[in-house]
Order: sequence, then structure tokens, then C-alpha cells
Amino acid sequence: MVKKYALFFVLLSFSFAFAQETVFRGIVVDAKTQNPLENVVVSIQNSSITKLTSKRGKFELSSPIEGEQLLLIHSQDCKDLLLKIHSNFGQIIYLGVLQLEDIYSDEVPAALITLLESDLSDDNSSSEMTSGLLQSSKDAFMQASAFNWGQARFRIRGLDSENGTMMLNGMTMNKIYDGRPQWNNWGGLNNVLRNQEFSVGTAASNYTFGGVLGTQQIFTRASLYRKGAQLTFSGSNTTYSLRGIGTYASGMDIDGWAYVVSAGKRWADEGYFEGTNFNADSFFISVEKKFNNKHSLNFTGFYTPNSRGKNSPNTNEVTSLMGEKYNSYWGFQNNKKRNARVKNVEEPLFMLNHYFKIDEKTNLNSSVMYQFGKVGNSNIDYQNGDSPDPVYYRKMPSYFSSLYAKDKGEFSGAFTPDYENAEKSRLTFLANSQIDWNALYSANQKAGENGYEPAKSHYVLYEDRTDDKTFAVNSNLNTQLTPNISFDGGVTYQNLKSHNFQYLLDLLGGKYFEDIDPFYKGDLSQSDLQNPNRQVVKGDIYGYNYNFLANTINAFAQFKFSYNKTEFYLAQSYSVSNYQREGLYQNGIYPTTSLGKSEKINFENFGFKGGFTYKISGKQWLFFNGAHLTRAPSLRNTFSNSRLNNNIVDGIESENITSAEANYVYRAPNLKLRLTAFYTLIKNTSKTSFFYAEGIFDNGAGYDTTDAFVSQTLTQLDKKNTGAELSFEYQISSTFKTTLSAAYGNYIYNSNPNVSITNDANAAKDGAQTTFDFGKAYLKNYKQAGTPQNALSLGLEYRDPKYWWIGANINYLTDNYIDVSPISRTSQFYINPANGFPFPEATSERGNELLQQEKFDPITLLNINGGKSWRVHKKYIGLFASVNNALGLVYKTGGFEQARNANFRALNQDVSSGTPSFGPKYYYGYGRTYFLNLTIGL
Repeated sequence: MVKKYALFFVLLSFSFAFAQETVFRGIVVDAKTQNPLENVVVSIQNSSITKLTSKRGKFELSSPIEGEQLLLIHSQDCKDLLLKIHSNFGQIIYLGVLQLEDIYSDEVPAALITLLESDLSDDNSSSEMTSGLLQSSKDAFMQASAFNWGQARFRIRGLDSENGTMMLNGMTMNKIYDGRPQWNNWGGLNNVLRNQEFSVGTAASNYTFGGVLGTQQIFTRASLYRKGAQLTFSGSNTTYSLRGIGTYASGMDIDGWAYVVSAGKRWADEGYFEGTNFNADSFFISVEKKFNNKHSLNFTGFYTPNSRGKNSPNTNEVTSLMGEKYNSYWGFQNNKKRNARVKNVEEPLFMLNHYFKIDEKTNLNSSVMYQFGKVGNSNIDYQNGDSPDPVYYRKMPSYFSSLYAKDKGEFSGAFTPDYENAEKSRLTFLANSQIDWNALYSANQKAGENGYEPAKSHYVLYEDRTDDKTFAVNSNLNTQLTPNISFDGGVTYQNLKSHNFQYLLDLLGGKYFEDIDPFYKGDLSQSDLQNPNRQVVKGDIYGYNYNFLANTINAFAQFKFSYNKTEFYLAQSYSVSNYQREGLYQNGIYPTTSLGKSEKINFENFGFKGGFTYKISGKQWLFFNGAHLTRAPSLRNTFSNSRLNNNIVDGIESENITSAEANYVYRAPNLKLRLTAFYTLIKNTSKTSFFYAEGIFDNGAGYDTTDAFVSQTLTQLDKKNTGAELSFEYQISSTFKTTLSAAYGNYIYNSNPNVSITNDANAAKDGAQTTFDFGKAYLKNYKQAGTPQNALSLGLEYRDPKYWWIGANINYLTDNYIDVSPISRTSQFYINPANGFPFPEATSERGNELLQQEKFDPITLLNINGGKSWRVHKKYIGLFASVNNALGLVYKTGGFEQARNANFRALNQDVSSGTPSFGPKYYYGYGRTYFLNLTIGL
């Protein structure tokens, strides 16, 4: 009797539980082949309810949520399918056969890696700051940011990529050196990087605490790829001319093995800008062994060597003479264009992942990664010779037409320009506007009995090299503690040894090069006092030689709570970082502080963030996220002049970051809408830069010349970014869709940072001061540079049932500002270095005019794209074509003020001439460009 009652209560409990849930069943198949699709993710939006399809494509999903909901079906290389469903507790609802379309039927280049001209710049800046380069989100705003606004260097929320976290299989890929991913390592891997997961802003991520810009997780687990082969052929007139990629995925066999291989090549004799040659290869492999239902090992390895000629920023004077495509970095050698400034990247990566399914609710994923290789940036070095730069200021017409002439003494109010020599200079420049490689080779020869023969080189080609070795291990735990509570946690350790040195590539016909600094004499000129007066040849290290040593430990813990109408999460992070410089040369200028290991500097940091979601209905919800964290400064900005000494930036400390956002989201089958307001405050940042300055030092400080190559360090620099985003997508009919994306931002400097200038040349005087405190730079409320702060995109797309489509969008971007010179915004700007007193002619009105931040003209870009797909003998063929900037607009994407005229008199004279010698330098965007892509699925 007792057993009967027990059985009765069990059945009653089961019936009651079943009555409180709705069961949805269905089969997912490929729309083209009608074959069932395995491991497709089926989930109810804004909940933790998720299932995977079986080998036969079947799924069964139970939902305790009442009312109308949205069912999301997601699979790699397929378009997401969003269905409106309605719960009826106690019922089983059959959804039938659900067809997923191949993402390649559109041939929109999702996850396309677009490296702009400045991606390979010396400071690793510009578009490398853009978080959308690998973006494949379906959000209309994210699509516009990556593919429409990206060509104008738009940055989401005005934030550099160091504020986002990029991950590969759970491992953070941001560099310790500058906090940013090395985008060059991902080129040509488009076909194998499509499986991605995003969290935007400070939203929760299952894999890391993340940054305030968001988290991008890329999965390369071999079993996740759909079985089959794919060939891709592309043509373009931007970075590369031609591209070919081949990829094959085996799928998981009965013995538990799966593998994916991919190889590609991209090349161009010349890109959009003059002399920008490009050559890149890509090789990828992922192999997985599934031992049982609990354990699986996956190995991922890739190697993407690439070489790219850089493009020069130019002054208005140069552009007016040569056009916006002009590049001063190249010249003809043997009737072939040779670029002096080339970036070479070779950094292979190997990763081993262990996937451990502890039980149905808990997964533990662990990784070991090793990355090594080199990054080199070439340039011309010279001793006892004239500058080889064709746009060197003494070679330009403005040198004669400008009022500024250093050898004419004190400013007297007016000078007579030398128009005759200015015209001669203009004609000479037009006839010799590129690097004269033949002249450099001739200068490296000497006259002998038998004519010319190799001699001491006055000009050589060298590389600034960084050879990194990074070892990292991490482990992530994800578990469902209760039906409503889940936990995510992880820990990561990274070790970096970064060898930095100057590497001689080419003697340019000479016999040897002297390892000295010709601007100094005696011991001061020696790069290494332990090996004085060295004669270096091709393949030798010279100039500077040191290691960066770094260790970091990062840990995070996160709890997520999910209920019928609300969800919220809380997360915390803790990190420890230590940095050290190890000098391998005893520099003649800093004999006591250059050799050996520096003091080890340590940073300890914490982070807290949380978010709350309120589900108004199955279609619309509100969510709020906020974070407060501290972050160690990048290794790059910790040492004031790492090439020469071990000195640590005075007053360096961890950055302090506060961020908040509020979002309204509406998602229905025909309408998708997101409205976001955001706020980010980043405090206590530091920045080190180098430039040649004239007239900044007071002679009264014991310094008898005012011209020098100096390093500038900013500390206590705050940035405030506020704004709003709109993402709107409406399906007008079964064939027409319209999108509207808008970004409003106000990105400003929120403090007056401290400025210090280090002049190494001053070490020539015994006991003389080398670092000078310039006080505050009055930058508060100046606009942050490098991105349009406001953007708008309107798009219309037609998609025909016969598998062809065409779309167009018009984009308007504005409020992009030049990068200002901090040293010109200090009080020292108004001081005459000759006597230490203010310039008598300096007025605040004129000073404000000279220091007014330049705002670039608005940009209007029309982009057109379209495609067509076919099914031929069970093979898929897709064609995609696009034309960007169809109107051929010429526009500036960024620029910077030259800091050389660092006092009022010098700048006023230069600007007043109307043809300044040291005017701002600008980057230009692409004109009319095209992209063609042919995909064949086998």
C-alpha cells in the first residue's frame, strides 16, 4: 500500500511539473540539401533554456515561461532563425521541419578582417583600435560600425580596442605590451573565424570579466565546423588586389576525430595608396579527439605571415602638390617601387584545449597557449648625410615662402618670403618626389683606383624589431547551480618575454655601419659601452637592445540569476601584473641606468560589474549594466624611454574606469530595435610619445640649445565618453528590408594631465637635468581624436526569392577632430626659451586661434552591394560584390599636430606665412573602392 501511494505521488508530481511547462519539438535541416543539422543551438531568447539538435537534427526543449516568446535557432555558417512561439503549459507543440539558410547565400562578408592603411603604423594605432574588425553580429548598428563606418575609422563608443577583450577558445588574446589584439595575426582566416560570440559593453560574458567595450569570443573547436570544403576567391583595390582561401572540415567521425584545415594568400603589388605593396599567407589547423562524452582535446595552430608597405601622413602642402594618394615612403629601384617603411609580422600560435563535461550542468574548459615570432617595422637610418625623406622640410617650397626661418633671428613683425627659391624648390620636389634609392647607394661608395667600391655606409635600412614569446594557461568553469542560478569563473596566467632591438636589414651597397649616435661625441655616442665603436653588417643588432619581462594573473567570478520576468548578474575580477625591463646594452648616455634589470613594478587591480534585465514581454525588454574597475597601465606606457634606460614613468599608477549603460530592446520577426545610452570615464591614463621639438627649453635651466629629439610623457590623463546608439531593422515585406543606425557621442579629455619632457641630449653636460616638468597641459574639454563622434546610416535591401539580392546605404559621419599636441597647451608655450620671459607679442586671443582644435569636414559615403547564389550539382556557388564610397569622396580620416613648433613665436610665424612648414599631417580615406568575392561550397 505504501509503495502504491509513493508511486501515486511520484506520478502526481511529474504530472504537476509537466503541467507547468510547454514542450517544443522540431527538426532542423539545411535549406538547400534538406540534410539534418547536428549541434544546432536552439534557445529561448533572454533565458538560459538551451538545447542542441541530435544527429538527426531533432530537438526537444521544455519551457517554464508563460506567454509569447522568441525561439532562436543558431548554427555556424547559417543565418539565425527567429520564431515567435506561445506556451501552453502541459502541451507538446510540434514546430515541424525548420530550415536554416546558408550564410553564404548572402555573401555579406561577415567576420571580414579589413586592415586599413594605418593598421601597420609605427604606433599600432588608428583602425587597430576599432573593435568591429572581426565583427559578425547581426545587430544593424554593429554591421554599420564594422562595414560602413569602419572605412572612416569609426570607433564604437569612441573607445580603443584595449577596452575590449578578444578571446580564442577562452584565452585572452590582447597583448600585454599595449593591451590591444595584434590584428595582423588574424588576416586570411575569415572562413575559420565565423563561429563567434559577443557581449557588448559591460554585459555578462561566460568566459571572462571583460572590458567596458565588450568581449569577443572566437571558437575553433573542430567538431563545431560543418563538414565540407569551401573555396573563396576575392578581388579588391584596397589593401590587397587578389585573395584565395581554401578550407576543409571533416566533421566528427565514428572514432571521435575531427579536423579543419585552411590556407590562403593575399597579395598586391600596390594597394589603393602609392607604393603600398602587400603579401600575406595564412595557414590554419584544428584537430579534435573526443575520448568519450566527458573528455575532448582540441589542438589549434595558425601561422599568418604578412608584409605590408606603409602609407605616409602628409601636410596640406604636400597633398596640394601631389594628391591624397601620395606616399613619401617609396622610390624606384631598378624600375620597381621599393617602400622603405614595411611592417613584417610572423607570429605563429599553438593552443591546446581540454573540454571536460563534468556533468549535465557543469563544464570545465582549460587551455595552454604558446605564441612566438617577430614584428618588424623598417625605416632608413643615416649618419653624416642629408635626410633621405623627400618631404623633409628644407626640401619643400614652404621652407622659403614661410615667415619662419630659424637663421633670421628674432621675430620683427614681417619677413619677405623668398618666392624665387620657393618656386625652384617646388619644381625640384615635383621632379624628385620619391626616395632616391640610387643616390643612397652612391653615397655608400667611395672613389678608388678602380672606380666605385663598397665603403662605410651613410645610409642603411633597418627594422625596429619585437620578438615576443608568450606562454599562457587558463581554465574556465561554467555550471548551473540551480534552475535559476548559474556560475562562471576562471583564472589566466600569462608570461611574456619581449626582445626589442634595432636590426640591420640592408647596408645599401656599403661595407659596414657604425654603431654610434653621430649627434654625440666620445662615450656618449656609444650604443653599448661594453662593445664600443662596433662596425655592424647585415643581420646585426645595433642601436638599442633590451627585454621586457612581464607576468600577469587574472581571475574572475560571476553569478547569473534568471527568473520569468527578470535576470541579473554580479561579477568580480582580480589581477596582478608585474613588469620589468632588462637592458642588454650599456648605453653611453645612461651608463648607470641602462644595463641589467630595472626595478620590478607591480600592479594589483580589482573590478566589479553587474547588470539587470527586465522582460516587459517576450518581444521587448530593458537591461542595465555598470562596471567599476582598475587596470594596470600597458607595458608600453610604463617606461619613459625603454630604448635607452630602465627609468619608470614618474607617478605611474593603475587606470580607474567607470562605465554604465541603459538599453531598450524590441525584437519581433519583422522589427528589431535597440536604443542604448552609455557613459564611460577612464582616469589616470598615461601616454609616452617621441618627437623633434624646437624652442621649448629655458636657457636658465642650464641648457644651451633649444632643439632636441625628446620623449613626452603624459600622466593623470582622464577621458570621458558619453553618447547614445540606435539600431533599427524593419522587414518591410518578404523581399524588402530597411535599416537605420545612428551613433551620437561626446568624447572629451576630462582633465589637465601632467606633462614631462625628457631630453637625452642634456646628459652630455655633467650633472645636467634630463627630465623637465612642464606642468599641466590644458586639454580639458578638448575632443578625443581618431574617430567620428556622430554617425548615421540608412540602408535599403531587396532580397529576391530566386536567391539574388542588392542593397545600398548612405552614411553620414561628422565631428572628427585632429589629435592635438599637449606640449603646446602648457604654460611653457608662451615662454621665450632664450630669456625665460613671456613673448611680448603673445596675446591670449592669438594663442586661442593658434591652439583651436581642428574639426574635419563631414563625410558622406554611399555604399552599394549585392549578390547571387546558385546550387549546381549539389555544390553551392555564391557571388558577392560591393562598391564603397561610390561617389568617390576625398576625405580626411585623422591627423595630428606636429609638435616641432612648441612655442608661441615659432608656431605663430609658421602659421602666419600661409604655407606652414610644420603644419598638421593627415591621413586620407579610400576613394571609390570595390570588392568581389566568389565562394564555392563543395
